[in-house]
Amino acid sequence: MSLITWTADQYGTNVGFADEEHKILFDKLNNLYDLATGGAERSAVGAQLDDLIAYVVGHFAHEEKEMQAKGFDGYAGHKSEHDALVGICAGLQTKFHAGEADVTEEVGQMVKGWLDSHIPTFDMAYSSALNS
Repeated sequence: MSLITWTADQYGTNVGFADEEHKILFDKLNNLYDLATGGAERSAVGAQLDDLIAYVVGHFAHEEKEMQAKGFDGYAGHKSEHDALVGICAGLQTKFHAGEADVTEEVGQMVKGWLDSHIPTFDMAYSSALNS
């Protein structure tokens, strides 16, 4: 069962690259969630965790580059939101690979909650600037 489903009403920014990358991000998160909560091998969970985090870092970099190119006023606050999540994810990734943490239902819900807040609040705010 999917943890999170992209819909234009809830997550659409009307910025083509962002919406497409968010859909891929959601698919990668759902894959990780399914593996982690479905009893998959730890190596498979770790590989999907690494893939998701690498994708998120690249997506954030793309958004940030586009915001800077358009002179988006909310860039600094937006980047600090990105940096905070990357820090949390990097910490989990390190602990997971050291055998000190697992990807759990709670981890999935935390990331979903972050996306549920971040996209409507921060990403939708750049829509007009990035479409100008």
